[in-house]
Amino acid sequence: MPAAVKPRGRIRWIVCGLLFAAVVLSYIDRLVLGVLKPQLTSLYGWTNNGYGDITGYFQVCYGLGFLFFGWLIDRIGARAGYVLAMGMWTVGHFAQVLVTSTLGFTIARIPLALGEAGTYPAALAAVSRWFPKKERALAIGIFNAGANVGAIVTPMLVSFLVAGLLLDWRWAFIITGSFNLVWLAAWIMFYRNPADHRTLTTEERAYIESEPAEDVGRAGFFRVLRHRQTWAYMSGRFLIDPVWWTFLFWLPDFFSKQYGYDLKSFGPPLVAIYLLADVGAIAGGWTSSHLLKRGVATGRARKWTMFGCALFALPVMFAVQASNIWVAVAFIGLACAAHQGFSTNLFAMPGDLFPRYAQGTLIGLGGFAGAAGGFIASKSLGVLLDTVGSYEPFFIACGLAYLVALLVTHLINPRYAEVRMNGAT
Repeated sequence: MPAAVKPRGRIRWIVCGLLFAAVVLSYIDRLVLGVLKPQLTSLYGWTNNGYGDITGYFQVCYGLGFLFFGWLIDRIGARAGYVLAMGMWTVGHFAQVLVTSTLGFTIARIPLALGEAGTYPAALAAVSRWFPKKERALAIGIFNAGANVGAIVTPMLVSFLVAGLLLDWRWAFIITGSFNLVWLAAWIMFYRNPADHRTLTTEERAYIESEPAEDVGRAGFFRVLRHRQTWAYMSGRFLIDPVWWTFLFWLPDFFSKQYGYDLKSFGPPLVAIYLLADVGAIAGGWTSSHLLKRGVATGRARKWTMFGCALFALPVMFAVQASNIWVAVAFIGLACAAHQGFSTNLFAMPGDLFPRYAQGTLIGLGGFAGAAGGFIASKSLGVLLDTVGSYEPFFIACGLAYLVALLVTHLINPRYAEVRMNGAT
């Protein structure tokens, strides 16, 4: 095998760019409703509990979709998997223009949730194919930053369409959904596995393949669940995913209730928060990748980076007590940056520890665990707001979640040992 030197060619980074764009689109599509929530509540008399049903059952279907796509992508690959996933979620996204009630949106968003569940299994499978371990966390950090870009773009775009151009709210779904069709065409034309990509240079192919991978085999759910590393990954996702999900779906409502902001005004605070989250995603990936290049052991590099991120999340506990909206934005933005840096390293665990043919299944199980946690958090918050009327208990839980998640994952998988699987199931 040729030595892993800095290669001529950047095809792998074009692939990473496509993955970044797909994550941007997935987040735009899931967040349009959250941005419109105050307006739709006013128009159609929604309750917090009803909106909690929309977001909660979205997460249930998202979790089930993760199980399905995690299993499927191990068998059909990232290329076909992404086509199926985005095609499915685009149908669900367009379907939302046909309904007005919380029940109607809950039903319309089922294919959106199922399809969007394929985003990360397909992206992580593609990164595992195209990037050696020493670049993998950085690549994950880059495409994971697409979540924050999507969160930045959505309030500005929706505000421009609905409040600026005075279009009916349905056009926000129609216009954003049309972007998916452009991406699908580019993905189908460009993406191949490295061995099949005609424009890949010999040097870049050798660099990508510098770490021999075990590709022969198949791992079902029960086989993957036998390993403590699986439970470490699932526990981490269960504990931190609810924080991110709830921020995505409820922050516009928080700014509306706490500070009187509306569709025309809460765009800048959301943009600031997710710009900070972008910095966190890339910084978290860069930090552990830098430590690896300096010879730090993989588990130690990941965990020390995650510990640093967990400390940055603590101030969000005081967000409700902030004297003004921009102090709250600073606390929440720091927590979002911490989340993205933490999750970038957690997302690297399947590629670090499992053979490629088992990674999709593990990612599916982790996504299911995260969605289960998100469902519990979303339903609980809806009930909490309709009864107590305060976000404070939620923000306290958010601040502590990352230290708890790191402690749990470390106790379950202290040595960060690789999983050995030989042969098919």
